[in-house]
Amino acid sequence: MAEVIFTLLMLVMLQAVLGFDNLLYISLESKKAPVSDQKRVRKVGILIAIVLRIALLFILVSVIEYFQEPFSFLTGKIENVLDFAFNGHSLIVLAGGGFIIYTAIKEIWHMISIKDLNHDVESDGTSKRSKSANAAIVSIVIMNLVFSFDSILAAIGLTSDIENSTTAFIVMAIAIVASGLLMLLLADKISVFLAKNRMYEVLGLFILFIVGIMLVTEGGHLAHLKIFGNEIVPMSKTTFYFVIAVLVIVDIVQGRYQKKLINEVADSQKMD
Repeated sequence: MAEVIFTLLMLVMLQAVLGFDNLLYISLESKKAPVSDQKRVRKVGILIAIVLRIALLFILVSVIEYFQEPFSFLTGKIENVLDFAFNGHSLIVLAGGGFIIYTAIKEIWHMISIKDLNHDVESDGTSKRSKSANAAIVSIVIMNLVFSFDSILAAIGLTSDIENSTTAFIVMAIAIVASGLLMLLLADKISVFLAKNRMYEVLGLFILFIVGIMLVTEGGHLAHLKIFGNEIVPMSKTTFYFVIAVLVIVDIVQGRYQKKLINEVADSQKMD
């Protein structure tokens, strides 16, 4: 019993740590919905994702070998150029990583190309590039599943020592529900913070970009990709969190330094 409780606590912590980038995506994506629907979009998207995560858990437990075994029609090599052996896991991770990179680059490009940030917002606060509430929910649910794929596989690994398969499934399901409820609690707070501090949107998008890079490298590793004889190595979680920490520190320091420069310019103008 003690082993089961310890495993459950470990799983909840794992889901919480791995859910940070998911929360960030949810907060940024929900902004594209009409203002009156944004809170509902976040809640409905997360609730649907929790149910689908449990369904995905059941499927993975049943057919995990199929996701790990390379597809024969997607296995091959081009002499001295490319080697590959794609499986279901690698394709899902690669597709999710590629989509996140595309989304981050598109949003960053929009930020630097638009002349007037206020011109990009309607009088009611809704973005002119807004989605319908249902479209935003669908995007959140799909990306939530992509983010959850690895965490579910990690959960299966952590519960491998539990002999009773039913108990192991219940433990994983409880961890998924607990992490989902935590996301429900934090999603609105993060969205409000980003709305009040729009400068951090750029930081958030670059974090998502790095998440996409991490997923692509992991997918390439899972597909046993070799390009010109060089094997694709996945970005380690330690490297990922170190890069995120550096980005946050640089953003805070740059923000304070910029305020100092603005104050100095204002003071010099007053003296003139």
